[in-house]
Amino acid sequence: MASGIFAVLDDIAILMDDVVMMSKLATKKTAGILGDDLAVNAEKATGFVASRELPVLWAITKGSFINKLIILPIVFTLNYFAPFLIKMILIAGGFYLAYEGIHKIYEVLFHKKSDPQDFEGPDYKVEITDNEKEKIKSAVTTDFILSLEIVIIALGTVLDKPFQLQLMTVSIVALIATVGVYGLVALIVRMDDFGLMLISKSKGNKPIIAMGNGFIRLLPMIIRLLSIVGTIALILVAGGIFAHNIDAVHDMIPQAVPTMISEFIVGMIGGTIAFIIISGVTAVVKKFKK
Repeated sequence: MASGIFAVLDDIAILMDDVVMMSKLATKKTAGILGDDLAVNAEKATGFVASRELPVLWAITKGSFINKLIILPIVFTLNYFAPFLIKMILIAGGFYLAYEGIHKIYEVLFHKKSDPQDFEGPDYKVEITDNEKEKIKSAVTTDFILSLEIVIIALGTVLDKPFQLQLMTVSIVALIATVGVYGLVALIVRMDDFGLMLISKSKGNKPIIAMGNGFIRLLPMIIRLLSIVGTIALILVAGGIFAHNIDAVHDMIPQAVPTMISEFIVGMIGGTIAFIIISGVTAVVKKFKK
């Protein structure tokens, strides 16, 4: 009896060793997407009054957890019964990401962004509420597509392994993708509060006050940088999806062109096509509604 228990424990130890090893490998392969996920979601979780930053981020984080709970069973089921559908879903998601990136560029070039500080009284509150809902919805949708790619890449590293190893490895990577990314985002968006805390507790110590002011000044610069990086990341991820999953696109890319440049160009083209189609359909729908 005792020997049987020890044998089971030994099997569990071996399985956990394999899970840790494969999780490290899968995490390395998804590191680029995780970086893009961080840039995209940090940009989407900012731009609110300080008291609303963490509630908005928590709402996005909960949406991310729900995304993983939906994606994991779907991916494993499709991988078993209809693996070709995974590629089609990835491509459709790629067009959405590319559209998001092009739409951001269009908004910057042709639309003046409203400053939340311009709103006062009840209208200000309504605007903030609508802005929160819109950003949360957009962030959760984008997270779904990025999570889908992370899960599929992670699964690709363990396809030749037993099912229980696949499930545990992919689940760990999915958990890291949520906790790690949104934990870092939370640290970024609260950087200015940390600076204010340093100043309040400095007791006149000039180096600490300077450090606090540095954190406060650094936050808007980081947010602006993340906004740019996040937009580029959307287009790059989309371009990577097109290049790796559409044979015709892959064959058209010259081998001499660096991967990042070629994927960015492909993402820009795909996003522009999606933007033109969606904008046209939206305009037609609005015209018929009138």
